[in-house]
Amino acid sequence: MHSFQPNEPDRSDVGPTPLEAFSHYRGPDWSPERLLFHQNLERFADRVGLIVGLQGNGKITQDAAYDEIKKLWSELGLSRSNLFED
Repeated sequence: MHSFQPNEPDRSDVGPTPLEAFSHYRGPDWSPERLLFHQNLERFADRVGLIVGLQGNGKITQDAAYDEIKKLWSELGLSRSNLFED
């Protein structure tokens, strides 16, 4: 049984790599916070796609994929809460 353990260095001070290019946010309600959340949402979607691919190819179990996606979802929610204090 394989588990998904991302081993990424902290890149909070570095922009996206060419493999992590962000699309432009063109919403009428543009703000720096909305742009940052848009980028976080794109990163979430990219990572979910990778996890689904790993699971579909038998590299990780469904349970491991679910747990990792659930963790990423919580991080996205925390990001939203921190950026938009509604």
